[in-house]
Amino acid sequence: MANLRKMYRTRRRGDFPDAIEIAGVAYAKVQDLRYGTNPNQAAAFYRPADGRPLVLGAMRELKTGMSGLSQTNLEDMHRALEVVKFFAEPAVAVMKHCNPSGAAVRRAAESLADVYIKARDCDPQAAFGSVVGFNVPVDVATAEALMTSVVHAVCAPSYEDGVLEILCAGEKYGVNKEIRVVEVGDISALPKFVGDDAAGPAEVKVFADGSVVLAEPYLSSIRSVADLSAAETADKKRGRVRSEVAATDDQIADLLFAWYVCINTRSNSCVVAKNGATLAAGTGQQDRVGAFVDAARRVEEKYEGGQSPRGAVVATDGFLPFRDSVDVAADAGWSAILSPGGSISDYEVIAAANERGLAMLFTGERCFSHH
Repeated sequence: MANLRKMYRTRRRGDFPDAIEIAGVAYAKVQDLRYGTNPNQAAAFYRPADGRPLVLGAMRELKTGMSGLSQTNLEDMHRALEVVKFFAEPAVAVMKHCNPSGAAVRRAAESLADVYIKARDCDPQAAFGSVVGFNVPVDVATAEALMTSVVHAVCAPSYEDGVLEILCAGEKYGVNKEIRVVEVGDISALPKFVGDDAAGPAEVKVFADGSVVLAEPYLSSIRSVADLSAAETADKKRGRVRSEVAATDDQIADLLFAWYVCINTRSNSCVVAKNGATLAAGTGQQDRVGAFVDAARRVEEKYEGGQSPRGAVVATDGFLPFRDSVDVAADAGWSAILSPGGSISDYEVIAAANERGLAMLFTGERCFSHH
């Protein structure tokens, strides 16, 4: 039987070329990785060779940790950057298996360390062995917070003086001896919204027989809270129904935050948020209400009495086909729901939200992620 512990720490060499071409774009190999998704899969990392602005492709390994980076490390870094890129304020994403176990953005006078701790403590159990991404330079206080639990890798645009000394001193802190530290390029170069000048590269899906799907990159039309609207629809027999409960400004800000996190959460998904931090996420469920039930269970386990903090909100990546998700949200104590809308059952869903006293807003777009 193979020694898995040794495999985790050993680079698996593959026979990958120095240059490749995908969808008409030339790529140069950056490095062979420690391994791919699993230790028995070789992998290599490439970046475009056409001179475009790079972010993860411009990475510099400041600390290699346990035999360097794996494909899973890079995928989690990619997803972390895809979350934090949406925010002008300091933001943090704590990633596990390409899903955010927690994410947070600064509110009021919070420090970056405060924001990181908010994100980590959304689900501290899942955050064990996580990859953490920042959209701003990491400071000393945040580095010290990073060293209080096991983090496999951290990526950020830069690190302030004294930070690397802390991140390289795992023996002193008792954990994180093998933490990997990566500096990435300018995160503002990542495309975010429909109409951005930089549309981004095509998404590539390769199937087992070598057939390939190319897709346009996901760009959101939701640039600010002004792009969110109160849920409304019309029915030929019953007339028009509109959300009757007004969300507060704080709730709307949290709904927008939750939407940006939801974009990078495996569907079917929903994200519960309060005060610029996730409280729980229901991810990768085969049915939509299952995502709500999963998130509600996580909140119940986290908070004494099973109720979310007053005013918590939830965003979901697809329309609600039935009122059952609304009822789960109301029973969990959530106060507002953000959904794409567009279901043939929108009338029943909006009426259910009114009945249960929840504000409901629509985005007019969905954000499925089948990564």
